[in-house]
Amino acid sequence: MKLLAVTACPTGIAHTYMAAEALEVAAEEAGHEIVVETQGSAGSTPFTQAQLDEAEAIILAADVEVRDKERFAHLPTVTSPVKKAIGGAPGLIEQAVAKATAQPKGAAAAAVPAQRDGAEMDTKNFGSGFGSRLRGWLMTGVSYVIPFVAAGGLLIALGFALGGYQITEAPDVVSFGDDGVASVAFDPGAVASWAALFFQVGGLAFGFLVPVLAGFIAYAIADRPALVPGFVGGMIAVQTQAGFLGGLVAGLLAGAVVYGLKLWQPPRALAGIMPVLVLPLIGTAVVGAIMFLVVGTPLAAATTGLTNWLNGLSGTNAILLGALLGLMMAFDMGGPVNKAAYAFAVAGLSTGSETALMIMAAVMAAGMTPPLALALATAVRKNLFTKVEQENGRAAWLLGASFITEGAIPFAAADPLRVIPSLMAGSAVAGSLSMAFGATLRAPHGGIFVVPLIGNPFAYLLAIIAGTLVSAALVVGLKSARRTPAPAAAEQTATAPAAAPVAG
Repeated sequence: MKLLAVTACPTGIAHTYMAAEALEVAAEEAGHEIVVETQGSAGSTPFTQAQLDEAEAIILAADVEVRDKERFAHLPTVTSPVKKAIGGAPGLIEQAVAKATAQPKGAAAAAVPAQRDGAEMDTKNFGSGFGSRLRGWLMTGVSYVIPFVAAGGLLIALGFALGGYQITEAPDVVSFGDDGVASVAFDPGAVASWAALFFQVGGLAFGFLVPVLAGFIAYAIADRPALVPGFVGGMIAVQTQAGFLGGLVAGLLAGAVVYGLKLWQPPRALAGIMPVLVLPLIGTAVVGAIMFLVVGTPLAAATTGLTNWLNGLSGTNAILLGALLGLMMAFDMGGPVNKAAYAFAVAGLSTGSETALMIMAAVMAAGMTPPLALALATAVRKNLFTKVEQENGRAAWLLGASFITEGAIPFAAADPLRVIPSLMAGSAVAGSLSMAFGATLRAPHGGIFVVPLIGNPFAYLLAIIAGTLVSAALVVGLKSARRTPAPAAAEQTATAPAAAPVAG
């Protein structure tokens, strides 16, 4: 059969492409043809019309809303989280083949009722349960925020690296006089000028975080008509100093308001302008009023309280927080728990407090440890791992060094009871040691490549090494203690003729 697939994860970095590769391998082994559209952070190459016409079914493996989903209305569809495609791609291929056999192409489109006002009036759907939908909405917002965080954070970190901590006092690169005329204060030959430029551009990028978060959470709930209320609600959260918490509430509020408005059946004369005028206008007015008059101040107080609590952490409390964040980072390696810890750290970056920078460092150290540990384990005890795992282990060196925790997923999927607890222990060690050493990080990503921008870098590397050794030792120890046949023997058995007797 000829199949299609779309893969998409919140960050658009690792899961998206690992799922695509897994589906391609599974389809080839099953004797089918598949074309995968990866809707990742690097953009995507859409299916051609010929591919859409020839396909017999499609797999949508995504944790965020698939773009232009109406293209696939005529195809039998299998939906799943992106992580399932990484660990269970053969099963998804089987489901797609079964659906294509049971439901001829074109029947899917006939079963879908006509849209009331076109694609603009659609409401996003991430699953049957409210928890699944809520997670999908939040992850969509986070996926659009991460490029702003990465670009802004790295530019700010580069500004500090070039200009020192006094860069915060640097004059504006562009200033306006009393007569309103703009003037540029920039010397191309001065490092301080470049530092100020990078710092100020990064700061402007950071200024978009809360509005973008709110806008795209609202978009995930109620599509494009909710974008304007979401962005405006996010800007009000910034003005009222409600921070990321305010952005989350503004996005959910804007999505709910526009979703409720879309349930109203408008007169035919208004139907055409509902998505572009009526819904954004009423939604923005309602969300703006609620954010300013009702929830803005309480959320600002809650954000201030959280910031003060973080700034007050020291000693044992800071170490325990680092351990907890480490456990979360390794628990599902890119899943919702991991993303919750990462989002918590990123949210703190906007405050600029010392403790928030320590938390970001601890989270990155804990996220780098799992793939590095498995890379080390496959290097020192190859006989405990299959040939495929050994190849994955070589790739995991670079993935771990780049802070792509998902590099550990193939190992965890194959042996979760031994691998996941081992990785959690090592990440807890790395996170707690990073906090204990007082390492700081202004960049939200980058791994080993942003170590020059890290406060106390040598101690930070020591924390990562310690966590890596702990996890690797536990993985090797637990796998050595198992009573099942060694992977090599299992592979030989699998490739032996069917009629051959198996010893033991």
